[in-house]
Formats: sequence, structure tokens, C-alpha cells
Amino acid sequence: MAVQLTPGTWNLDKSHTEVGFSVRHAGISKVRGQFTDADATLVVGDSLATSSVEAVVKTASFDSNDDNRDAHVKGEDFFNVEQYPEMTFKATSVEGNPEEFKLAGELTIKDTTKPVVFDVEFGGVAVDPFGATRAGFSATTQISRKEFGITWNAALEAGGVLVGDKVTITVDSAFVLPSN
Repeated sequence: MAVQLTPGTWNLDKSHTEVGFSVRHAGISKVRGQFTDADATLVVGDSLATSSVEAVVKTASFDSNDDNRDAHVKGEDFFNVEQYPEMTFKATSVEGNPEEFKLAGELTIKDTTKPVVFDVEFGGVAVDPFGATRAGFSATTQISRKEFGITWNAALEAGGVLVGDKVTITVDSAFVLPSN
């Protein structure tokens, strides 16, 4: 039997959340990394259909564990963090069952908004040793970076391109229900 989420507004627990990504590099491997500064609010309704989430990710928090690549991706060729400091997501619908569901919404990157659907797995609810009620979720989607105006690339001598178009986004998140 599934544990029900308490209706109300839940806040993202930033220290127990990771917004990750992976993209094919040189056609032979994947580069992985994360955005280290994100915030979100989860509003739990009486059902999945009446629940929603909104999130903001700071593009300057891009971290792929390589300073040179990070500087390039934060620059004008990719995110242009000076002009576009945030990516946002706003849910438009939630469908499925409480353990696994589809979270549809509008993702905005560089002033381009496109619909995306995350496959979400509910990890459960727990009360921590300090009395806080927490809920965990894992979510995954795949986007075309070109559809969001991120088109920079370089041709490879053997054919193909340096950076793949498809980007997998993974979010492992914890939310906390504020105590009243």
C-alpha cells in the first residue's frame, strides 16, 4: 500500500537534491554533470491531477567537473548565463498512479518554452530524526537541445559531431513539508 503525501505546499530540500544531465560526446561516450543551484515548490492536492510543481535552475551552476568545458557551456555558445540566468519548469498535468506517473509541463531554456514529460518514480515518505516529513522522487526526461536554441557544435574528422543533440535530464529530489 502506498504512503499518501500530505496535501499542502512542500519545499525542495536542496542539500538532498540533484539535477543531473548526460549528453553524448564525440559520438562515443557521454558527459555527465549537474546543476548545483535549483529550487522548487511542490503543491500536493487531493489527487495527482490537482498536484503541481514549479522549479527554477540557475544556469551558472552548471558543473561537469571540467572548468574549461563549464566555462564554454556557460558562455554564449550554449547557455549564455549572463543573458539567461535561469531555466524554469512549470507542471501542466500529472497522470498515472501514485508510485509512477507522468509529469508534463513547460520547460523554458534561453527564452524558448517547450512541452516536456518527465517519467517520475515516487520514492516514499519518511519522518527524519529531527521530525521533518520528507518525500522523495526520481524523474527523467530527454530533450533536444537544438529545440531550445542550443545549437553549437563542431564536426569530427571521422564524421559526426562533437556534442549530441539529445540530452537526458535526471532529477533526484527530496521535498520537505513545512511544520505548522
